[in-house]
Amino acid sequence: MSSRQADTDAALMAVSPVDGRYRSQTRALERYFSEFALIRYRVRVEIEWYLSLAKNEAIDVVPAIEVETERRLRALYTDFSLADAQRVKALEATTNHDVKAVEYFLKARFQELGLGLSIEMLHFACTSEDINNLAYALILKDFVKQELAPRVRATITAIAELAHRHRGTAMLSRTHGQAASPTTVGKELAVFAARLERQLHQLERQEYLGKLNGAVGNFNAHQFAYPEVDWIGHSRQFVEGLGLVWNPLTTQIESHDFIAELFDVTVRINTILLDFARDMWGYIALGYFTQRPRPGEVGSSTMPHKVNPIDFENCEGNLGLATALFQHLATKLPVSRWQRDLSDSTAMRAIGAGFGHVIIALGSLGRGLNVVEVNQHRIAADLGGEQSWEVVAEAIQTLMRRYGLPRPYEALKELTRGRPMTREVIAEFISALPLDESAKGALRGLTPQNYVGLAAELVERFTPGRKGG
Repeated sequence: MSSRQADTDAALMAVSPVDGRYRSQTRALERYFSEFALIRYRVRVEIEWYLSLAKNEAIDVVPAIEVETERRLRALYTDFSLADAQRVKALEATTNHDVKAVEYFLKARFQELGLGLSIEMLHFACTSEDINNLAYALILKDFVKQELAPRVRATITAIAELAHRHRGTAMLSRTHGQAASPTTVGKELAVFAARLERQLHQLERQEYLGKLNGAVGNFNAHQFAYPEVDWIGHSRQFVEGLGLVWNPLTTQIESHDFIAELFDVTVRINTILLDFARDMWGYIALGYFTQRPRPGEVGSSTMPHKVNPIDFENCEGNLGLATALFQHLATKLPVSRWQRDLSDSTAMRAIGAGFGHVIIALGSLGRGLNVVEVNQHRIAADLGGEQSWEVVAEAIQTLMRRYGLPRPYEALKELTRGRPMTREVIAEFISALPLDESAKGALRGLTPQNYVGLAAELVERFTPGRKGG
């Protein structure tokens, strides 16, 4: 059986669509959220902890390690293989404890390497959560930096490019679903780019906390075995050496508050993306955007004409699933009974599924943006039609205020509400106004198409994320 056929069969038999139907889109997540990846990150933490002990002169059981030996030890996680992971899982079948299985695996590998190192200093004074919290922090940091943030950035760029392209394309806006003062296509898209940019900055500033302080967070075993060691300083140096922020005050577990913060900002990104996807769906329904058909694609099993906005709908559905998971995890993970309960451990295994749905959604959104085109004719017809002239009422009553005319708002209200508005009705009203010819000339030049304010300038000056901008 070919590897491609094996992948196809695995996808067909998968329970979760993240690993099944959408496997081709989520394969990159295997490096972070698979069982294999978690074991590899645990091995990394165990090895680095051992090396940190060797560098502490006060810990005499572990002698200083030569550079080449360090390289060989780090290769245990840099070159970690599927066969290695299978060995760990075989040990776990006996231990019924995943982290202990990693320790036993490493002890066996140390002996196989024949380096003459003290294998009993592996996992020294550690509780399982010392290893797990650091592994997950590293996983999340790597994933956000290498996968999530770049994909959000690409989405912002795609929206920004479309915004700049259509910064001057006048469009009838809608407030409360009703016709309102005109805007431009580009300015409405730019709003989403700016919202996403702000949240992306918060995502990129996220801290990733870690701890290594023993069974209940007090360095009990560390201090008892080696009272002469500055364990607080050693722990801090070790955690910060991994590129994490050291947390000195914890129970048995790192409190997971930073993970909740990460999920909260992800939910805000999801919410903005969902808002955008729904607006795009609505604009497609209005005919303001069309979609280029893909060769061979079918929109309906019975209606041949259909080109459905399925990418935006797929995006919406997956964002909803991701948000539901992250909102639960953000309120569940920071809560632990007394010094430790295990409910967080099983919940954290769903992190990959949550981010899987985000990745699927971003991919769908990208595909949707890649096939949409602005329907200039439909937008112009809607904005310039005889039934849309009421949207200039705001401009007229505002200019009347400038020139001190009485009751301008009320006058336009009486004119426009509950009756069709045409160019002729507006022109007749303007002619009757007690204004000089320059003011009337400005009003006569007013149309729904040119009443867009500073929309184009706002796009030019404030849209983030544009390539070369």
